[in-house]
Amino acid sequence: MATSQTAGTRAKDSDRNDICQILDTALSEGQLSMTEHEQRVNAATTATTLGDLRALVSDLQTANAPVQLASLKKPGRIVPSSRGGWGLRAAVAGVLVLLGIGIGWGLYGNTPSPLNFTSDPGAKSDRVAPVVLTPPRQLQSLGGLHGLFEQTRKKFGDTIGYRLVIYPDYASLDRPDPNDDRRSFSYTYRGGWGDPSTSSKSSDATVVDLAEFDAKAVVGVLRGAPETLNIKPSDVKSTYLIVEPSRDQTVPGTLSIDIDVSSDFGSGYIELAPDGTVKQINYP
Repeated sequence: MATSQTAGTRAKDSDRNDICQILDTALSEGQLSMTEHEQRVNAATTATTLGDLRALVSDLQTANAPVQLASLKKPGRIVPSSRGGWGLRAAVAGVLVLLGIGIGWGLYGNTPSPLNFTSDPGAKSDRVAPVVLTPPRQLQSLGGLHGLFEQTRKKFGDTIGYRLVIYPDYASLDRPDPNDDRRSFSYTYRGGWGDPSTSSKSSDATVVDLAEFDAKAVVGVLRGAPETLNIKPSDVKSTYLIVEPSRDQTVPGTLSIDIDVSSDFGSGYIELAPDGTVKQINYP
């Protein structure tokens, strides 16, 4: 018996795969949102009839879709075949061929359907949302300093160390080696703290909390440092902060912050207390 495909015809897996390909194309063209795409794909995988499947793509522009669907016919009168014997044999042969293809595809296939030999499985939508990383990059600012110390806490659980040097877009940190008191670890920050290098700890190395200073006051002095040191802003080659233990024996455990500015015509630095108070200005 010959049958025509109608809206009420039972859907096959290949029909469901065809609809999913059209939905993937619609997603890539911006016709569907990720949520709409996911909902329709879920509906397609459980659809019973061809009419159910066509309803999922009836409002889409499908000219660029990898699969073009044939028109569904209205139900008509079934005409018996005059060559029943040969028709039966042809039907059995067709079933065996499709069964063989299906088994082979099930074992070795990586395409959306057994009869699709060109689809790249890597090009299909996998519904994995992009992850955008936003670590601080401009470190010599109030937000940059806060972000740098937040990244330090996430990495180490604290902000202690021997010394921290902060450049405009990267930083260097010396910390104790937790397994050997005679050595220290040096880390470099470039959007994240990388793997450390190791070296011998200096005899006067002291562990302090390197975040215990007034960041706003320090940034203010930093931005005026070239003029303070009589260096033209256009001549500045590098500017960096050095945060380390104070050498003042009367206030042990506190910090000293140096702002270093260099140019081709000389360099100088400003030494600050943790609250931003100027301790010393060394002109070029």
